[in-house]
Amino acid sequence: MARIFCIANQKGGVGKTTTTVNLAAGLVRIGQRVLVVDLDPQGNTTMGSGLDKRALEATVYDVLIGAAPAADAIQHVERVGYDVLGANRELAGAEVELVEIDQRDRRLKLALAEIQDDYDFILIDCPPSLSLLTLNGLTCAHGVIVPMQCEYFALEGLSDLVNSIKQVHANLNRELHLIGLLRVMFDPRMTLQQQVSEQLQAHFGDKVFKTIIPRNVRLAEAPSYGLPGVIFDPTAKGSVAFIEFAREMVERVGVQAAVAKAGATPAAPARRKA
Repeated sequence: MARIFCIANQKGGVGKTTTTVNLAAGLVRIGQRVLVVDLDPQGNTTMGSGLDKRALEATVYDVLIGAAPAADAIQHVERVGYDVLGANRELAGAEVELVEIDQRDRRLKLALAEIQDDYDFILIDCPPSLSLLTLNGLTCAHGVIVPMQCEYFALEGLSDLVNSIKQVHANLNRELHLIGLLRVMFDPRMTLQQQVSEQLQAHFGDKVFKTIIPRNVRLAEAPSYGLPGVIFDPTAKGSVAFIEFAREMVERVGVQAAVAKAGATPAAPARRKA
């Protein structure tokens, strides 16, 4: 059964999408079967994984409102090696429609239960707010990964997110825990970032991932090619860091990584190819 993780931060522009697609690609590189779920109506994770969000026949919106099972909306993207449950602007309407639907905060959990055994990891990219969409993600997840820049404003938003996780844990999902904080877009030359990084480690201890993702131009360029940086330029410093982060994630959650043969890709469930 897959381990499900939300990549979440209530602050926008902190690298949630970059983290999601590159962690997914990194996990594939070390032999894991991965599904990425795009819960953001902007559909950036969908586009960054090589899919045209405007051309999708079925999306996570259809899954949430019960118009299609998850298996019919999932696509396997050969170039990146993982499966995608994509999103587009239609998802913005789900907020209103879900209000009238039974178990509105558990719709994603029920949908993923049908395909959960097909994967080792399911990564959910959440929108930058504690909306009903984010709540669906948190309700079905085993843990939360928080990408954050080492800036003081990021620290203020972090306390709100931690409180939200505690509330969901207490009321909706007893399995939900903060897995760890990932320092992204890190520039060691900036004293302020070093200071904030030290504060994070002092306060959160081993909840701070050892891996640090550096500020990297190649990671920023990759989305314009519809690829994660790990695929676009595997030798870039940012890509190497994400592969190392994938290994750390596997070790942290206690999943035995498959030993991938040189040049081999892990077997993927039969899905429509993009």
